[in-house]
Amino acid sequence: MQYAMKSFQTAFLLSFLAVSTTAPIAAEIARPAVAETNRPNAFYPGNRAPLIPSAFVKLPIGSIKPSGWVQEQLLMMANGFVGHLPEISKWCKFEGSAWTSRNGEGEFGWEELPYWLKGFTDLGYVLNDQRIIGESRRWIDAIIDAQRPDGYFGSKTNAVTFDIWPNMVVLQALRSHYEATRDPRVPAFMTRYCKWLTTIPRDKYLPESWQHWRGGDNLESIYWLYNLTGEDWLLPLAKFNHERTADWTTGIPTWHGVNLTQGFREPAEYYQQAHDRRFLNATLRNYDTVMKKYGQVPGGMFGADENAREGYYGPRQGAETCSMVEFMYSDEMLLGITGDAVWADRCEEIAFNSLPASMTPDLKGLHYLTAPNQIQLDRTNKAPMIENDGDMFSYNPHSYRCCQHNVAFGWPYYAEHLWMATPNNGLAAVLYAASAVTAKVADGTAVKITEKTDYPFEESVEFSIESVKAVSFPLTLRIPNWCNQPTIMVNGKPFDTMQTTGPKGAWVTINRSWGTNDKVRLELPMEISVRVWETNQNSVSVDRGPLTYSLLIGERWQAYGNYEAWPAFEVFPTSPWNYALIIDKANPNASFQVSQKDGKLARQPWTSDSVPIKLKGKGRRLPQWQQETNGMAGLLQMSPVRATTPVEEITLIPMGAARLRISAFPHVGEGPSAHAWK
Repeated sequence: MQYAMKSFQTAFLLSFLAVSTTAPIAAEIARPAVAETNRPNAFYPGNRAPLIPSAFVKLPIGSIKPSGWVQEQLLMMANGFVGHLPEISKWCKFEGSAWTSRNGEGEFGWEELPYWLKGFTDLGYVLNDQRIIGESRRWIDAIIDAQRPDGYFGSKTNAVTFDIWPNMVVLQALRSHYEATRDPRVPAFMTRYCKWLTTIPRDKYLPESWQHWRGGDNLESIYWLYNLTGEDWLLPLAKFNHERTADWTTGIPTWHGVNLTQGFREPAEYYQQAHDRRFLNATLRNYDTVMKKYGQVPGGMFGADENAREGYYGPRQGAETCSMVEFMYSDEMLLGITGDAVWADRCEEIAFNSLPASMTPDLKGLHYLTAPNQIQLDRTNKAPMIENDGDMFSYNPHSYRCCQHNVAFGWPYYAEHLWMATPNNGLAAVLYAASAVTAKVADGTAVKITEKTDYPFEESVEFSIESVKAVSFPLTLRIPNWCNQPTIMVNGKPFDTMQTTGPKGAWVTINRSWGTNDKVRLELPMEISVRVWETNQNSVSVDRGPLTYSLLIGERWQAYGNYEAWPAFEVFPTSPWNYALIIDKANPNASFQVSQKDGKLARQPWTSDSVPIKLKGKGRRLPQWQQETNGMAGLLQMSPVRATTPVEEITLIPMGAARLRISAFPHVGEGPSAHAWK
């Protein structure tokens, strides 16, 4: 993969327009993949010197009000197992918790309560749900009150072993609470804690364990506190934290899936302090190393059904739900650090194609592993094809300990990153979804921009600006890498983005005077394309815009266990799944017919029944491609394949709506190049 990234110390290609509300809209010179960073944002400043200036800055929680299908995911989370996990999980019981005890004794559970609290807190503030805010505040108040005089907080046992991994997660919840409330106790709490960190003996700081591989999470909080307080002693601590973290700069120190999705970004985090591009390059290299070996499958993830393992590369290998949400957050963080649009593309690929299928449509259950090819979600042991013994596939809100709690932050963090502040006191729409953002721009004027769209199920995105007065500021829009011919209209006049001197995957910035009733319409035409996965038997996946498509497979849901309030389910196929596609790879648009529902988007569009868009194509059954005794699809064999069964019309649906799925397909060929399926 090619990365179109420029040094923050060089001139950027982006040209800004300075036009009146009635002047004609001129073309930009280029479409750079990196956002410009001329002048820091005065109201959302991001990194404080000497850290490298932030390309984008996260807006305070509550600035963005999602609507449409993203809001519905959040509402279903609030009503689902995430919003009621204390009823299910023993780790989320307030009374007797080591997190709320002044002596650090009681039920601990390590990372579970912090995982859930991180997402639960943000869910409350994003939705302005007073019940959730009140419950999360109860935990946060107790944790702050239970801090020891020396600055440590949490389990008494962990204080002895200096295991600070779960504390890193709690700090994220505290930071969100501060963003929403400006509670002065939070920076004081974190300052005392960071001073305690400086007392840990060198050989005990981030020793070989989970915290060692995930030390970048601690680095993020140290930088957050430094940017808030400006206390210089925090920078040597940050440097020490980097030095004691596993060495992600020269290679991959662990192949555990969740460690990879969190740890690969650590060098880019430290790049902000080091001003040495080798650290940024290390993160890019880490991503490429993992994805080129284990991520040659659709959906944006890589095969690590605990660990990424030699020989287990194919689309049957799953990714933990934990890995999905952590990978998305790494993308969101790297977008802010680098300004490179590729990270937004990658975040959307996971959010649209992998994350929805990890949970039941009502978000009242989840499973541990989601794979691109997954034809039955039962409780059968899949080892050794799946690394762990036992049930990894069925939907169960009572199980999958880490993912059960950690999935809580996936959609809330996504909603918080739909919009970001930019240099020169502007705003950027970085992830497209129906929403409204209210933020300060230009001279401090508060503007509201309402975004109307059913993206990724439609091609158009409309923005309406509201302001108490005319105000000039840059409005930046992302052009996804998959879009070849975007168009933009400003108050009905075309804004030319058709320059080809810049790379695909770019930012377009409109710098002008904006006032109430100004409107921008972005069109992102979606074409059908095919990816060939050469290292996975030349299998193919079908994309249209940001959505990858899977075979529509009939689903039979079967409840199990004595769980009346929060049931668990297995899901079995009721229709054939073993098809090879008939496809013209040179002209895939000719191989499929797009079928789109009219009318309002369903409350939950990520289901096989309610999804608003489908592709009609043709395929042939492969009788030799059979289900194995453990319920998994048989291994793919080399394509193109020779098939003589009748041609059938088949339906493909967006991958995120397919709980049962074939997303990496064999394809039909003829002549001597076609292989017989054995």
